[in-house]
Amino acid sequence: MAFHETRFPLGIAFGSSGGPERRTEIVALGSGHEERNTPWAHSRRRYNAGYGVRSLADLQEVTAFFEARLGRLHGFRWRDAVDFSSAVPDAQFTPTDQALGLGDGVQTDFQLIKTYASGPTSYQRTITKPVAESVRVSVNGVEQTQAVDFVVEETTGLLTFLSGHEPALDAPVTAGFEFDVPVRFDSDFLEINLTAFDAGDIPAIPIIEIRI
Repeated sequence: MAFHETRFPLGIAFGSSGGPERRTEIVALGSGHEERNTPWAHSRRRYNAGYGVRSLADLQEVTAFFEARLGRLHGFRWRDAVDFSSAVPDAQFTPTDQALGLGDGVQTDFQLIKTYASGPTSYQRTITKPVAESVRVSVNGVEQTQAVDFVVEETTGLLTFLSGHEPALDAPVTAGFEFDVPVRFDSDFLEINLTAFDAGDIPAIPIIEIRI
């Protein structure tokens, strides 16, 4: 099993459906109250790319992509049209979008994350597939230069400051970026009914997020 650092066709992904999934175990008590727990620390995203297929050319492109991944065997990148940036919707990302931590004068590695906040609670999502050329970084409010002050590993989302550029003690380290979701096909069978498709029926192309 391998991960292919290639992105599912953007034009087809744009018309897809899907979003985050969580797993919650609920036990109903005799009193009518509930006990709720989750075995998942992180959400997992599911998509159906079939809604983005609009032509026979799209079907051929998806079929080629499916065959090159050997069905479910190999993972690939997916652009979530709703959630692909560190910034709020309809805003350009900036180097101060996401807080990554505080410097101590020694630490060089910081993981890219995205924080989702609502009211008093928040959730931190690890970003493992950034678009490397998009990553902008700031230390104590001052933007840094990629390949001069830092490098970023596009296959893991690990940000590394180069020697002599370690963030100073208590200096806030922030970043802004675009990112993809690591996924795989969730079926080894790509079922396509051309008669139904010509009549307006959309084939199902299930895709699911994988852990990296």
